Amino acid sequence: MRKIVYALLGVVLLASCSIYRKYERPEDLPLDGLYRDNDSTAVAEDSLTLGDLPWRELFRDSLLQDLICYGLEHNTDMQVALLRVDQAQAQLKAAKLSFLPSLTFAPQGALNSTDGGKTALKTYELPVQASWEIDLFGNLLNAKRGTQAVLLQQEAYKRAVCSGLVASIANDYYTLLMLDEQIGISSSALELWKEQVRLMEAMLRVGEETENAVTQARANLYALEATHNDLLRQQREAENALCTLLGMVSQPIRRGSLAEQVLPEQLNIGIPVRLLSKRPDVMQAEMALAEAYYTTNQARSAFYPQLVLSGNAGWTNSLGEAVTNPGGWILSAVASLAQPIFNRGKLVSNLRVSKDEEEIAKLNYQQALLDAGEEVNNALYASASAQRNWEIHTKQCTELERTAETSEALYLTGNASYLELLTAQQSLLDARLNVASDRFTQLQSVINLYSALGGGSE
Repeated sequence: MRKIVYALLGVVLLASCSIYRKYERPEDLPLDGLYRDNDSTAVAEDSLTLGDLPWRELFRDSLLQDLICYGLEHNTDMQVALLRVDQAQAQLKAAKLSFLPSLTFAPQGALNSTDGGKTALKTYELPVQASWEIDLFGNLLNAKRGTQAVLLQQEAYKRAVCSGLVASIANDYYTLLMLDEQIGISSSALELWKEQVRLMEAMLRVGEETENAVTQARANLYALEATHNDLLRQQREAENALCTLLGMVSQPIRRGSLAEQVLPEQLNIGIPVRLLSKRPDVMQAEMALAEAYYTTNQARSAFYPQLVLSGNAGWTNSLGEAVTNPGGWILSAVASLAQPIFNRGKLVSNLRVSKDEEEIAKLNYQQALLDAGEEVNNALYASASAQRNWEIHTKQCTELERTAETSEALYLTGNASYLELLTAQQSLLDARLNVASDRFTQLQSVINLYSALGGGSE
């Protein structure tokens, strides 16, 4: 009989081995070919990457650094993320303490009277109750490990919020700088066109210009004023949006200029496996998978016996004598073993649900990695494309400046029409605005690449 019992215990222990295993990262992750070949200045080496740089080293503008510091301290999403981490730390502490016995002090008192007499029997008990669950099959262990995974998940979420916040502040800041540059270009063009209208009106008075050309010039001036006014609106909205992001009321933002901003000469993106430990959202997805893994282990442990030790110890003034009320100590100890046999299929269903949730978490983890690779690839191509556009529009500006000068000279000598002059000046204005936009796109693409590589999270 003893051999049979030992054999059954051995079978149970062997079957429960998987319950105690720690989470291991899946081996079938889509890492091969995650980064596409690109024609940018980026390099893929397993060394210090762009995402490893502290944000203070990437963003050298002291005014932008001050804004980022303020945002990290006052942004509401960041504060919520910190509170989530604090909650997870408290839950982990409770999970660790669950291995210890629970103690309860439960005093009781009674007052009894027989046949309405004045003499009453007063009794009391002062017991301390203890209960201790023996973790034979890893229920508490997996609960603790799952809570640790939740804590790591919340810490990764906090880092993701931090990284996204740094990138958003920098993007909004550079948007303001771009709008400042475009407003400056528009203001210069507006003054030039106002002077041109005044000149044409003077020429009209002496009969050297037609009224049709003057009215056309005024109409173009009004169109430029409307465009300039729209840029001012965008500038104000960009300031308000940045203030909201920083956690402050709307107000003017102190800032530098677009020309002062410096970009890294070389962009090292590292190797794809670096994303597993650097990208906060990828780490968050992995910790969600780890949590689901331990939840599945808990569902498995529910099939095995549960051993609970409990006991009472205390003092009472009544040991059963109705008159003398003799006092004494009371002691008791109980051990209970509960083995599920039939629970209407709940245990099987819970295990099935847990396994499905674990598979869903694994798919989400793989998708998070694919999304990270997409962001890196898009940011790399955007950076190279913006550089090409900036070079093209810069060359275009050089040519259009000559064209505008020539058209103006020809117009003043009567050898060119106002339409030719208008076309040349409008094309030059558009090209200058495009150069400012291309410069912003360059900065934005580097910021997006920095965030895609997990930068700004520390």
